[in-house]
Amino acid sequence: MRTPRHVWPLLPLGTGAMLLAVGGRWDIAVAAWIFPVLLLRFTRLTRAWSGALWIWLAHLAAAVFWVQESAIGFNAVVFTGALALAALQTLPFLADRLLTPRLRPAPAALVFPAGVAAAEFLINLLSPFGTAFGSLAVTQHANLPLLQVVSVTGPWGIGFLIGYVASTANRIWDSSSWRGGVVCTAVLLSVLLAGGARLTLSPPQGTTVRIAGVSPARTVTERLQTTLARFADGPGGVAAAPATAVRPAMTAVEDDLLAATRREAAAGAKIVIWPEEAVRTQESQESAAVAAARAQARRSGIYLEIGVRVYSTTAPAYGRNEAFLIDPRGTVLWTYQKAHPIAGSERYTPGDGHVPIVRTPYGRLANVICQDADFPALMRTRADIMLVPAHDWKEYGAAHTDKAVLAAVEGGYALIRQDAGGVSAAYDAEGHVLATSDYFTTGRQTMVAYVPVHGVTTVYDRTGDTFAWLCLAALAALTVTAVVRPRRPEDR
Repeated sequence: MRTPRHVWPLLPLGTGAMLLAVGGRWDIAVAAWIFPVLLLRFTRLTRAWSGALWIWLAHLAAAVFWVQESAIGFNAVVFTGALALAALQTLPFLADRLLTPRLRPAPAALVFPAGVAAAEFLINLLSPFGTAFGSLAVTQHANLPLLQVVSVTGPWGIGFLIGYVASTANRIWDSSSWRGGVVCTAVLLSVLLAGGARLTLSPPQGTTVRIAGVSPARTVTERLQTTLARFADGPGGVAAAPATAVRPAMTAVEDDLLAATRREAAAGAKIVIWPEEAVRTQESQESAAVAAARAQARRSGIYLEIGVRVYSTTAPAYGRNEAFLIDPRGTVLWTYQKAHPIAGSERYTPGDGHVPIVRTPYGRLANVICQDADFPALMRTRADIMLVPAHDWKEYGAAHTDKAVLAAVEGGYALIRQDAGGVSAAYDAEGHVLATSDYFTTGRQTMVAYVPVHGVTTVYDRTGDTFAWLCLAALAALTVTAVVRPRRPEDR
């Protein structure tokens, strides 16, 4: 089988569209629906294995593009991961190419969407980036009617729908029969109508609580960054440095955060959240830093969530990334350690991934740190308000915060993400933006939101990744059916 010349433009067109649907700052939502149509068409008109090789290279290019546009930092670990993830993303295209000629039209239409959902699920299980890369759902974060489906299926449901549209479009392209298109349109409209009905008929209501997110002023932050940059050997050097060399800059940040907390508490905030690594302290000074925060929570009568970066001389981690929740009596209710450090750039030892929950007059509060929110299994917890201290950077902060809305809808809780060096946002359980603030457009980043104190129970919270497992099972069943079914003359 020789590939016709008119087929080759589909590859660069599909790849180009895919670069705008990778979960980065330049995403265009509609591109996520376009590129699978074009690339699937390409694979159906080429040899199975040569076509799969081209699709793998296209996905590899998309992974490299995501790393570069997000300024994550390219190294051997990241490149190896990109090779593996591209291979997983190629499997749905290869499965469609090999299985659909041996299946009847109706089951054949399910091969690609089931494969997309299954591949995304496997990527989430295996990748150190969770849904930050490899999930088509994150590209649709602003489409609230569509986004409601993740409260039932998890993020894999959106990948399935996008794959179903691509498969149906190619079926129409192949046979000019619109029967499959009518069914696909009915399914997609049903999902959108159901999502719209959920937004309209069951809006978040009831009691709210005022929550303030505060980050240190840029002046004290930059002074601390300059101080820490003097130690070429990194966290170990900071940990071993004389206190007089680092403590003044660290204390200035702490004092600024405490002053901002007093201000927001006086304005009526009942919960205040600091970002990830807001406080940076040597291990010997950690207890003093936490004690100051406890005293402030007690004086202001608030719940105070603080992010702390502890510098230790113990290799190889040289420290910890922690979050503390302090109640109005000054009692530490939990100490949580980040469970998913960023691969290749964060070296500290991961926490156990047990999400802490406490009951308060403002509902059940829970906590994870930054990238932890990219792992749906970790985020499935019976909470009313999820606190997410985070610390991103200019190129990635907005895109990363946009993705957090999925966790709120999946879990049925409000989510507050306070991001130092990025965009902070507060979402309700249906994904509405309650407040937002950009660190790079304000002299001081403070975010205030009135947040519902009661969450909702979602199907996804109860059933977990059942939909994803069903897609894996369906793909296996379709494979067996295709293998044992005799090929008809028209198939050949």
